[in-house]
Amino acid sequence: MQTLDLVLPCYNPLPDWERVVVQSVQKIQAQLIDIEIVLFIVNDGSVEGIEAAHIDFIRKNIKQFNYIHYEKNHGKGYALRKGVAAGNGDFCIYTDIDFPYTDDSLVALFHRLNDADAEVVAGVRNEAYYAGVPVFRRRLSKALRYLLKRFFRLPISDTQCGLKGFSNAGRKIFLETSINRYLFDLEFIHLAAQYFPKKIAPIKVTLKPNIVFSAMNIRLLYREGLNLIYIIMKRKKT
Repeated sequence: MQTLDLVLPCYNPLPDWERVVVQSVQKIQAQLIDIEIVLFIVNDGSVEGIEAAHIDFIRKNIKQFNYIHYEKNHGKGYALRKGVAAGNGDFCIYTDIDFPYTDDSLVALFHRLNDADAEVVAGVRNEAYYAGVPVFRRRLSKALRYLLKRFFRLPISDTQCGLKGFSNAGRKIFLETSINRYLFDLEFIHLAAQYFPKKIAPIKVTLKPNIVFSAMNIRLLYREGLNLIYIIMKRKKT
């Protein structure tokens, strides 16, 4: 039986997050009956929202479950590297703890990955996605996509979608990333494009309704601006 590592970073999650996780994993498993799903949740230094009872609930309802936690918050990229490194499945998919994209989107991404003609499959958001996000976040996302077209030649136009999957070859590339926060996705696709540019496949994904988006402050934008410069400079050296 093939195995799929499902990695979820977690930081100060919303109430009932553990029930969302269990329900989503069970629905996905029901569609992937010949695949063993191994769940990894990485608690990225949460100060609220996670209790022992939540973890116990997941353990009782999901057979293959691994919980990783540490006290200091490092960022989503850091947390995902911890989870990805802990797994050894045939494939790996990561998304957010609230499963913002439909279960069908994740299942379709897995099937695309399992077709054996792609080492990395990346979700791509359509215009319908932007209708459901805050105005500032929408403008920021579109601005980044413009910059990608201007400075990079990547196989996909949307690097920041929070749903991606990869084979073990892709896992090795993901673990070479170093950015801890927002732009780790861009760094990953940039690195993967250097190793196997024809093995990166996009797939359209659908956002669930009523998803709550985290705030993006000025400090985060400044830091990620520096990370973008770092990636651009790194690209010029290759």
